[in-house]
Amino acid sequence: MIQLIAILPSCLLYALFAIWGERKLSAFIQDRLGPNEVGPKGLLQTFADILKLMQKEDIVATANYSFIFKSAPYILFVVSFMAFALVPLGPQAVASNTNTGIYLLLAILSIDIIGFLFGAWGSNNKFSILAGMRTVAQMFSFEIPLSLVVLGVVMLTETMNLDAMTQVQGVFSKAVWFGIDLRNFVGFFTWNIIAYPFVILGFVIFIITALGEANRAPFDHAEAESELIAGVFTEYSGFRFSIMALSEYIIMLLMGVLGAILFFGGYLSPLPNIGLIKLNDWTSGTLGEFSCYAWGYFWLMLKAIVWVCVCMWVRWTYPRVRIDQVMHLSWKVLTPASLFFVFVCGVCKLIQVS
Repeated sequence: MIQLIAILPSCLLYALFAIWGERKLSAFIQDRLGPNEVGPKGLLQTFADILKLMQKEDIVATANYSFIFKSAPYILFVVSFMAFALVPLGPQAVASNTNTGIYLLLAILSIDIIGFLFGAWGSNNKFSILAGMRTVAQMFSFEIPLSLVVLGVVMLTETMNLDAMTQVQGVFSKAVWFGIDLRNFVGFFTWNIIAYPFVILGFVIFIITALGEANRAPFDHAEAESELIAGVFTEYSGFRFSIMALSEYIIMLLMGVLGAILFFGGYLSPLPNIGLIKLNDWTSGTLGEFSCYAWGYFWLMLKAIVWVCVCMWVRWTYPRVRIDQVMHLSWKVLTPASLFFVFVCGVCKLIQVS
């Protein structure tokens, strides 16, 4: 349970400062100040916004489908936090250390579609329904190449257990690069993206699909405020709106954590012999248990936060892609590319085994 105790409060704290950070980053990109009045450097602006939202009236239109409309925010909220029960912060430091962890994680992420569909249909608003249909089509389309990329990494690591997948990128790595046994180097040398250079293709596909799964620009069709008022969120006010906005930031962090585990060694440090690197140090007691959890949590969250910053940078740099362009990108570009990636991973494992 130490994993849940650490992750849930920190996710809420992260969301508060991520909202402030994105507003500051967007202001920097657009050459303006951003929040700077409430608290030092505007740090308390998000708290002020939450207080304002909490005081707003909870409006539910009589034409809405009440139960469906009210349940959508909670589906998104529960799903976004539930997936963190599968995330390892250190060796065996995971709430649900199942052997099919990556499979279960993808299954939980797919429930997001139901939340957006409920929010759109329950609103009984033409703008919300249009945004909801586009969002469902987008998320379903991106889940195919995302799952295929995950399948390729599973083939390389020979496990679906997220903790084992991380450990394989440590001292248990079997990777050999140009005849050099990378186990002698540890650190970032044994990460999948370094040990297998062709994994860069899978990482590029993951970046695009993860942006779509998190409904971030240039694939933010759930909201698309310049076209659809506020999309799926149009009819929501106050507390319900804040829950749905919070879920978006949590899903963004979750995709960053997933990317760190798949490609960048998860909770393992990039620096040899510093922090949680050698798993035998943890098992032999060289490092204390708390130190292992702290270092593991630090490195995992640092990698995930870097991904969050990339998402924010992309949002304020690139324009929204049309839904027909999204479908073309997903089915005619990313899906064939991800199938090719799976094929290359299979050939690599055959060569490695032989």
